[in-house]
Amino acid sequence: MPIHTRNPRRAWTTPLVAALITVVALLLPAPLAASAAAASPGAPDESGPVYFYDRAVRESVWVDTGIDGDGDGRADRVAVDVIRPREPAEQGLRVPVVMDASPYYSCCGRGNESQKKTYDAQGNPVQFPLYYDNFFVPRGYAVVLVDLVGTNRSDGCVDIGGRSDIASAKAVVDWLNGRARGYASRTGRAAARADWSTGAVGMIGKSYDGTIANGVAATGVPGLKTIVPIGAISSWYDYYFAQGAALFGSGPDALADRVESPAARGRCQAVQRALADGAPRNGDWTPLWSERDYLKDARKVRASVFAVHGMQDLNVRTKHFGQWWDALAGQGVERKVWLSQAGHVDPFDFRRESWVTALHRWFDHYLMGYDNGVEREPMADIERAPGQWTTDRVWPPRATAPTILRPAPGPAPGVGTLGTRPAPAGAVESFTDDPRLDESDWASRVDETTPAKAGFTTPPLTADLRLSGSSTVRLTVTPSTASAHLSAVLVDLGPAVIRDYAASGEGIRTLADRTCWGSGTTGDSGCFRRTESDTASVAHTVFSRGWADLGHHAGLSHGGPLTPGRPYTITLDLAATDHVVPAGHRLALIVAGTDARLVEPASTTPRVTVDLARGEASLPFVGGSRAFARATRHSDPAYERPGAPLNGLRPPAPALLR
Repeated sequence: MPIHTRNPRRAWTTPLVAALITVVALLLPAPLAASAAAASPGAPDESGPVYFYDRAVRESVWVDTGIDGDGDGRADRVAVDVIRPREPAEQGLRVPVVMDASPYYSCCGRGNESQKKTYDAQGNPVQFPLYYDNFFVPRGYAVVLVDLVGTNRSDGCVDIGGRSDIASAKAVVDWLNGRARGYASRTGRAAARADWSTGAVGMIGKSYDGTIANGVAATGVPGLKTIVPIGAISSWYDYYFAQGAALFGSGPDALADRVESPAARGRCQAVQRALADGAPRNGDWTPLWSERDYLKDARKVRASVFAVHGMQDLNVRTKHFGQWWDALAGQGVERKVWLSQAGHVDPFDFRRESWVTALHRWFDHYLMGYDNGVEREPMADIERAPGQWTTDRVWPPRATAPTILRPAPGPAPGVGTLGTRPAPAGAVESFTDDPRLDESDWASRVDETTPAKAGFTTPPLTADLRLSGSSTVRLTVTPSTASAHLSAVLVDLGPAVIRDYAASGEGIRTLADRTCWGSGTTGDSGCFRRTESDTASVAHTVFSRGWADLGHHAGLSHGGPLTPGRPYTITLDLAATDHVVPAGHRLALIVAGTDARLVEPASTTPRVTVDLARGEASLPFVGGSRAFARATRHSDPAYERPGAPLNGLRPPAPALLR
């Protein structure tokens, strides 16, 4: 839970001091007023709902992006819907901005209830999806919702996280800071100026929206003070491929077709072809992916980052969060993270009250200048069981260190051990790729000889063992055919109650009743359907995954056919996680071929031989090798393995980004 601090100076505030603060704030230039009031002795430590939501200014603006993506001979204008409190404008004061740039406002909707933008007969905005406007506008913020190019009421063409997408959102940040041109209509010449904005912008959004926030932050645009990416992509290649292995049945052109406005589909066929041609399904890294890789520009990020991700998100996998987090850490970016046990779910729907409180304090600090201590609080909130959270001052914890574990032969073929001792020279295990099977099939029979996997387990642990961060698995394998896909998964073998991330709600159940989070009007309610945890009892939990195409063993730039019978060495990157394997449970590493529903199969179904003596897993244990030694010190290597299959969740085929 976040720690809620109160300003100790508030107790001796007198009405006279408060009045003087107000007068000073009114006399200062508008951009300085909020921060001056927030920093003054006796000032409140959070913004309050002091403005009337039903009086708010609602308006639409079209911002010039400077790009002619649709080739019609004029710069594209992106549609921007704004809602802001009227009273500050009447007093000559300016307000900061909460901004969500999205392609989904007309095609698909936002939030658990798939809300879309709505307009009155004159085209004025009525409904602003989600709760941001209902909660933050009465507290002195403007909320700005941007239709990405090619969507809803914007010009241009969607290019799936590329130059036009990022430029269209960046242009709005520039407009809010007086550096870009805005217009009162899509084609007119009447100027629209953001003279009501302080220029301080916080971008937020889930999925595609959060991805755009990452991309805009990576431009280093001045005025973007913070971003809150939720289940967001950090490199688009890693959304569609895992080290050369295709993850979906289509590429970025299919997503563009899904989100574009009907008019854009007609005028953007050249962009669609470029997306298809630039993203071949062979898994090669191309210039298209370089343009959509935000990691390389992490050095430009000036904004603070509050990241949220579901550790069982099989749509935007936690590899995206992990590599973005590491890149930001390398640049010293101020950051915070929430990691849930859910799938691709917004924190408003798995921890609502705590989330709104945390987000409010975060924006108050970074956009309004309140000295509320949020930047000094624990860096990470981690969900350990449904609804049960812990915190870490730093994430990963400072005691975390990579520890090398090695697979070794066990009592039966394909049933091996996992420990610190290397396997003897010449020790091997083999499996035959079966594209019909998945991680749940492998894990449920980890203690049995089965043809499609090789499993390696520790004895039952005598102490809890925590993994925090990203893992790698290095394998030397020999395929029997000219193509092969590999999977490596980490499994907690033992009973648990977890969020049912494989169900339609991905760990939440939506209820009929509603809770209210701010003011509302007839056309834009501040009340949303309540949710609760959707749980499942399991005997094993897959908590980290990695996949690769062996044909890309030498790098991503160019894959190729394999020589049957020749050994190849490849390192699989496993998604970031934070998981505690409890005492009494076992930790397992499973190596197999195609992970059904998650990875597309290779063109052949090879038999793969694994050289155990050259295999190793680098795992981020909190406490390092000493923690692993402590957790296995008194374990009996001759333990009796369970005889019945271990039930777990069968992962669904993830839908396209949403």
